[in-house]
Amino acid sequence: MSAPSSLSHPTNVQDDRILPATYIVVRIDGRGFSKFTDLHSYIKPNDARGLALMVQAAAAVMKDWGDIILAFGESDEFSFVFAPHTTLFGRRASKLATGIVSQFAANFVYLWPTFFPDNPLRCPPSFDARCVAYPSVGIVSDYFKWRQVDSYINSMYNEAFWALQQRGG
Repeated sequence: MSAPSSLSHPTNVQDDRILPATYIVVRIDGRGFSKFTDLHSYIKPNDARGLALMVQAAAAVMKDWGDIILAFGESDEFSFVFAPHTTLFGRRASKLATGIVSQFAANFVYLWPTFFPDNPLRCPPSFDARCVAYPSVGIVSDYFKWRQVDSYINSMYNEAFWALQQRGG
């Protein structure tokens, strides 16, 4: 039985190219990361080993993808900014998101023993990704201001919550 012609024809691929001359932000986020960190005995509220691992995985991505001009991480997420002139993968959102997230996850697993030498991986980490286009550097700046405020609020909450937990209450 042969596949229907509509499935075998590449012209039916949805066009997901991001508008030209816009900044592209690829944001990755840990999926089910609380369970992952609990299973791997991360130190609460912020495990320095886990944060350093995330930074190194992101640095490896930036080194390989030449058009990334900035990366920002907090907790289990990272945002990568592509310059407006990038033409990588024809600016296709699906290719950029899957390429970044798969390379990040691969580096996370590859670098794991460096940061957790006495704690082998018990399950693979999982991340999702999305692409968003921003038309100006001002709007990209606002995005990162928003991420910074979110990071600060989450950090303050987690510090207070885990201080209470560790004191028994």
